[in-house]
Amino acid sequence: MGNVGRDAMARSRAEAMWGKEKKKDDEFQKARQKEWEKDAAKTAQLRELRLAKEQEEAARKASTPRRKPTH
Repeated sequence: MGNVGRDAMARSRAEAMWGKEKKKDDEFQKARQKEWEKDAAKTAQLRELRLAKEQEEAARKASTPRRKPTH
């Protein structure tokens, strides 16, 4: 009977430790996800800026008349 009490206490402590570790892991995963989303948003913004710049350059080149070479 004495072992049953010790086993129950050991199990209780182990479950408490597991719960703390799970909570810690969940918080870490949440922070990691936020960082990923932040990086993805930054990348998307930079991509939009690059594409807008490329469109401006293409429009400028298209509107600039070519000069004929003089020989």
